[in-house]
Amino acid sequence: MALGTDDQAARTFEAEVARLRAANVPGESGRLRELFDFLAARGPAADPASQAEIADVVFGQPDVAGDDATVRVYIHRLRKRLDDHYAARGQHGGRLTVPAGAYALRFAGEGPAEAVAAEPPAATARRPRLWWVAAAAVLLIGAFAAGRWLAPGEPTANAFWQPFVASSRPLTIVLGDYYLYGEIDPLVPQRSRLIRDFSVNSPADLALAQQAEPDRYGAGEDVGLNYLPFSSAYGLTALAPVLAQRHRPIRILAASQLDADTLRNDDIVYVGLVSGMGMLQDPAFAHSSFAVGDSYDELDDTKAGKSYVSDEARQLVTSAMYRDYGYVARFHSASGGLVAVVAGTRETGLRGTSPIVAGKLPAQLDAVARGKGDFEALFEVTGQKGADLAHRLLVARARR
Repeated sequence: MALGTDDQAARTFEAEVARLRAANVPGESGRLRELFDFLAARGPAADPASQAEIADVVFGQPDVAGDDATVRVYIHRLRKRLDDHYAARGQHGGRLTVPAGAYALRFAGEGPAEAVAAEPPAATARRPRLWWVAAAAVLLIGAFAAGRWLAPGEPTANAFWQPFVASSRPLTIVLGDYYLYGEIDPLVPQRSRLIRDFSVNSPADLALAQQAEPDRYGAGEDVGLNYLPFSSAYGLTALAPVLAQRHRPIRILAASQLDADTLRNDDIVYVGLVSGMGMLQDPAFAHSSFAVGDSYDELDDTKAGKSYVSDEARQLVTSAMYRDYGYVARFHSASGGLVAVVAGTRETGLRGTSPIVAGKLPAQLDAVARGKGDFEALFEVTGQKGADLAHRLLVARARR
């Protein structure tokens, strides 16, 4: 007996739920998996759940009556996890989605359950919430990006990136990294520590600091360690498919490895935090109407007389929403090469801004990007516990 439309839709939904579970897309356990299971158990056509229901059943908070930040954050994370999974697979057919404004799991698109479930589940690693990784992460992220470049369905380059796709210069992606040195206690190793000093960005800097201030830096040792912000991986994931459309060789370097020859001969795309730009910071802000403020959490708009200060460091561990900022620019280096900057004052700003710049640009930014001159823009990103929840374009204009 032939299945009705509703029965077929239910089977398709259930098959895709099973495939995502097998692939550990929502995780093997934890709150995100529990939220996924709760929404999946309601079925493909059930009314959306309320915040109170989710807070009670998933998070064990039965007394929630109004708006609940935890529910919104986890719904956002689940939606993003699904979007990232399907983008990585290059799938253009049916998929599970969490519709905007609805606490529900739906199947969008067409295709029988057998076709969806036939493909063996891809291994999906958990995303650990690490704020730093060893310098070897440069290679790991590079390998991850290389895999993305082989995926089908490459997106069309928008006006921001079209000059890079058309350029004949070599392309180098620069990831903002941070140098660490150690103070090693040979008698009591437990007292040893790693130090990040914004004035010491390489072994050579450490040697100079030890000569200039031996009392302060004399115990420092180069331990061969750099780290990357975790948001750099998200930024690279968003931008790599766009930049690789011509399949020309692309190098990935840490900012600490960038040299004058590369800056002179290559097109450069910087992905990272404002504080990790290294030798790119001076050319990036030399003809900008923005300046790095008293801290790297602050950008000063010298043209408008405004300051934009990230709240992430003070609010990250709370449930309060906060503001972070993403700075983007495209300009020409002194040698005529193209330079793009996609940077955040903190993690949330970079994570939220990267997919915006890689996709459909806001109208104001698209207009300035279509011109031939250099330009820059600033986004405000609303965050909560590390999740980028919303964004708005504050400034988009020509550079000086």
